[in-house]
Amino acid sequence: MGIVENQWLKSSFSTDSEGNCLELKRVGDSVHLRESDAPDTIVETTPEKLLAFLKGAKAGEFDHLI
Repeated sequence: MGIVENQWLKSSFSTDSEGNCLELKRVGDSVHLRESDAPDTIVETTPEKLLAFLKGAKAGEFDHLI
C-alpha cells in the first residue's frame, strides 16, 4: 500500500462502536495521530519515529501496558 496523503486511516482492528480508534495520516514530511473520539487533539511525529515505535510494538515491548 502506498502513502495516502492527508487522509485519516485506522486499523482494521479498531472498533467504531466502542470508540477505540487511533487514526493516522501523512501530511507532508510528518505523520499525524489522533483518537477518533477526540479529533481536535492531534499529535505530530516523523515517519522514522513512528516506524521505531511500530517495530517496538510488533516486538511486544509495550505489551505490559495493555
